[in-house]
Amino acid sequence: MLGAHWLVLFGAILASWVALYAMAIPADLRETSRLFGAEFWVALCTVTPDLAGFGRVVVMWLLMATAMMLPTALPAFAAYDDISRTGTGTDILTLGAGFVAVWGGFAFVAAGLQMALFHFDLVSGFGDSRSRWLSVLLLTVAGMYQFSALKEACLSKCRAPLMFFLQHWDAGPWRMGLRLGGTCLGCCWALMLLAFVGGVMSLAFMGLATLIMTLEKLPEIGRWLSRPLGYALLGGAGVVMVTGL
Repeated sequence: MLGAHWLVLFGAILASWVALYAMAIPADLRETSRLFGAEFWVALCTVTPDLAGFGRVVVMWLLMATAMMLPTALPAFAAYDDISRTGTGTDILTLGAGFVAVWGGFAFVAAGLQMALFHFDLVSGFGDSRSRWLSVLLLTVAGMYQFSALKEACLSKCRAPLMFFLQHWDAGPWRMGLRLGGTCLGCCWALMLLAFVGGVMSLAFMGLATLIMTLEKLPEIGRWLSRPLGYALLGGAGVVMVTGL
């Protein structure tokens, strides 16, 4: 039977996806919903920078990070649970809190970037690129980063969580969570920023990106995925440059 700490982790993932789904509901459907009242839906789901403000955009990015990144870290949490000496779930929740804290910092930066891009009309109110050259830049950066030594170093740690925890065990769960979050950020920041290409509020992009980032961290699958993904992203940049799609 799953421990309470696992129920909390899975609950956080599920709640984040539900909230993102609610935010992605088109405005006309929100208005027709009377389950909680139209004002409830409008207040919850208004996340465009011009209407929501910086704070809500930060919350939206934090929900994205929680929904998309916690699943990629579940093998690491399982490894920690296996070697933890306490026999309780408190430490793994502290580990998870440290992990999410790092992505909270990313959410703050990404929200600021979205606000700036929106101000200069480079992305729409829903966060998708209006500029061919912005899309080309993001795809090129993400593609080239797939071949970088930093990406490979971070992936090697994510793919061997048992060794990672044994190396840093004396740091305690909070600092190990920060380290794990930083390593995960090193793996995934460029792919996360492709939300500005696929659409910040696109559930299809979020689902596909989560699947890719999860598979990339698996040792038997990820080593066959990283370089082809890099070539695909660079190819996508070329297609967008030529066609303007």
